[in-house]
Amino acid sequence: MSDLYTFSPSQIVMYTTEACSDCRRAKAFFEANNIAFMQVMIEGNEQATRFVAEINHGYHSVPTIIFPDGTILVEPSWEELRAKFN
Repeated sequence: MSDLYTFSPSQIVMYTTEACSDCRRAKAFFEANNIAFMQVMIEGNEQATRFVAEINHGYHSVPTIIFPDGTILVEPSWEELRAKFN
């Protein structure tokens, strides 16, 4: 996917790290609801790390999830994710 680092990707993109429990929860939400998404690890990925920091005012907050409509959720709860799809 060539539009990973934009504010309007062609599919949901979730920036994550290996050890992030909030990331695991968001991934479980997407999988439980059969929602396709692209997972991008920021660990060892300088471009992804810079992009997440740009979005989050210098912080490497994960998960940072960007939707094709341009909306962004950062560290969302299950309820916030559910609301996005209702």
